Amino acid sequence: MPIVPDTSDWTWVLERPCSDCGFRASEVDFENLPGLIRENAAAWPAVLAGVDVAARPNDHTWSGLEYAAHVRDVCRLFDERLHRLLDEDDPLLANWDQDATAVSQRYDLQDPAIVDVELEAAAQRVADSFASVRTDARQRTARRSDGPSFTVETLGTYFLHDIVHHRHDVRFDFRR
Repeated sequence: MPIVPDTSDWTWVLERPCSDCGFRASEVDFENLPGLIRENAAAWPAVLAGVDVAARPNDHTWSGLEYAAHVRDVCRLFDERLHRLLDEDDPLLANWDQDATAVSQRYDLQDPAIVDVELEAAAQRVADSFASVRTDARQRTARRSDGPSFTVETLGTYFLHDIVHHRHDVRFDFRR
């Protein structure tokens, strides 16, 4: 059964704390971003090793496997977006439908061991990409097709919230 799509505009997390996961964008130093990405990636193998990793805790929540596959794809997407910001002048970034991707890529049927390896590789790649950003490039800009604008710094913080929030989702939903 498909999950009800999340159509929220989460860019508000750049301006105020996330009441769900506690993330505070204002407390993220860009220099720490690569380490925080790697730290988040290190938590996912335990999720993917779970006995019921493919089981949804309820009808409106992804399974741990689905969340992990999503985080892998978010790492890939934001690595691509970061490179566009660095290589192009104020690029227009297409909106990404995470729910359509989850269905079309069959997140629910993917092999947890493969997702684990792919998530680690994607997280390392995007962490390395953020680590390589020169100080004078951090204010380069891009626009998302549905309106919001980002700098390299705010794109990194927005991305970090996404993966931190989903790690929180998995911990929260699977404690029940």
